[in-house]
Amino acid sequence: MTQKKPPLRRRRLGRRLRALRESAGLTLDEAARSLDMSRTSLFRIESAETKANVHVVRSMMDLYDHYEEGLLQAVRDAAEPSWFITYGVQDMGYTDAETEASRVWIYPGMQLPGLLHVENYIRAQLAHASRRRSAKQVENQVAVRHIRQRRLTSLDNPLDLVAVIDEAALTREIGGPLVLREQLDHLVMMAELPSVTLHVLPQRTCPVNALDGSFALLGFPNPDEPDLLYHEYVTGALHIEDEEEVRAARLRFDSLRGEALNQADSVALIEQHAIELPASS
Repeated sequence: MTQKKPPLRRRRLGRRLRALRESAGLTLDEAARSLDMSRTSLFRIESAETKANVHVVRSMMDLYDHYEEGLLQAVRDAAEPSWFITYGVQDMGYTDAETEASRVWIYPGMQLPGLLHVENYIRAQLAHASRRRSAKQVENQVAVRHIRQRRLTSLDNPLDLVAVIDEAALTREIGGPLVLREQLDHLVMMAELPSVTLHVLPQRTCPVNALDGSFALLGFPNPDEPDLLYHEYVTGALHIEDEEEVRAARLRFDSLRGEALNQADSVALIEQHAIELPASS
């Protein structure tokens, strides 16, 4: 199992603290000595492995001779537990990153985007998952998904979603034909939202880039915040912020989007698959 990734807010704070130190022209050793801490302790704060506190950060700003507006509040925010922890939900760090994001570009491979699942589809997926969950855990998972989905229609904290969907995912009867029909009808309805853009990759096409698995790119409200590439695999996930790797992933997503149908044709194809399934009575 891969090591759990530190929360995004803490990683963001660590970058700010490292940038402050470097702008002051101090090495890790020099700064740590002046702050009366070990080099390892300072490194762990800057790399988000451990939490910073307001007292240490005040000392840093004094040492670096630079007061940064909002930094102490960022320290307090980074120390707060993520909202979904109260539901007992643990994932590979995606929900934490999505909470901070304002834009998501996703290619979910052979699945449909989780932000667009109806409740019956969510429950069917959880019922067939390799990890067994109690009834309470299932209810918590559903509740967290609903909270995440609300952002697609939120005015205060909006989230834009662009998804490239493999046509095969439109035919996989998770939960049976009635559940799939409900799910496809929901996709058509959600595509009417200005925050949702759907592109279906037809089965007749087989772009090489589609064979490498699912991935998501997340963008953030602050233009200085780097985009994040998220890639989940069997036992863990990668959170990649390296500029070159993120750029390569963006090019791959744009390539898939270029191979896919436009929004209108995508919705028409989803509707075509939907009418081939029985409607609920």
